[in-house]
Amino acid sequence: MKTAVQLVIASMALAACTRENAPPPVSVPIGEPSVAPLTADSKSPTAGVVHISSDIRKACGITDADAHFAFDSASLGEAERPVLNQLAKCFVSGPLAGREMRLVGHADPRGPDEYNMVLGGSRADTVKAFLTMKGVPVGRIATTSRGEMEARGTEEGSWAEDRRVDVLLR
Repeated sequence: MKTAVQLVIASMALAACTRENAPPPVSVPIGEPSVAPLTADSKSPTAGVVHISSDIRKACGITDADAHFAFDSASLGEAERPVLNQLAKCFVSGPLAGREMRLVGHADPRGPDEYNMVLGGSRADTVKAFLTMKGVPVGRIATTSRGEMEARGTEEGSWAEDRRVDVLLR
């Protein structure tokens, strides 16, 4: 199965070479999602964001809801962990204990559709892996990808807004 997914990723990378203005091919993490430190500044305009819905932020007392990942990546860095730790604690032993969440991955429009769907899914899976590592039961987190379907960006600053994972109550 892993080999089949890697072949799909490779074919999407080849397709990207033919698409006008497409980014150079990169590998989307396969298997275990990565929570390794970023090498770039996570507050840069090329970072994406984990957007926590206002009802969750209010219930959990989260004021800084931005957790970033690098462009064309699904890896989380050290700077994002405090917000995600607070989110996990809220769903394990806080006001939202026992509730379910939905993680929706998104991508900017510059890659092929299939690649962006996989990348959005990988981003959602990375956040899920982190939250389950912190004690949120895996069965209470659903993930999905919207890829570039809701992308509205037209330049780097607005593309960064397209590269996100939305955290919603289920």
